[in-house]
Amino acid sequence: MTQDNPATPPPVVLRLRMGSHDAHYAGNLVDGARMLALFGDVATELLIRLDGDEGLFRAYESVEFLAPVYAGDYIEAEGRIIAIGKSSRRMSFEARKVIRSLPPSQGGLAESSAEVLGPPVVVCKAVGTCVTPVALQRRSPSSVQN
Repeated sequence: MTQDNPATPPPVVLRLRMGSHDAHYAGNLVDGARMLALFGDVATELLIRLDGDEGLFRAYESVEFLAPVYAGDYIEAEGRIIAIGKSSRRMSFEARKVIRSLPPSQGGLAESSAEVLGPPVVVCKAVGTCVTPVALQRRSPSSVQN
């Protein structure tokens, strides 16, 4: 794999609110797999920007769940390509909680209360590899779209 390729696309960032439908455990705790789903969406955009194809996620080499995520939290998922091979693309990911719910039981004024976190709380980190078959790569790395 080629390290620090200047032709890699810029980082991709998605931000969204975890809803009650994302809560899987008691206390409105969101399943950690939800963060991995966000990383998959980030990886897809990175591959489209680099190769013009969605590619496939091959494997994670590391995943760290660092803090809990609850329904009502806003999560920012960021990914970047860190190495490029002939068909493989190694990526790093980080999910951060940027806003958290603040119900009355935690000091909020109402169930709808929330607070912006400064700095954001890193909730998950991962490194993984995606693959875009050579035959499906429609853009050369020198023509990366920002």
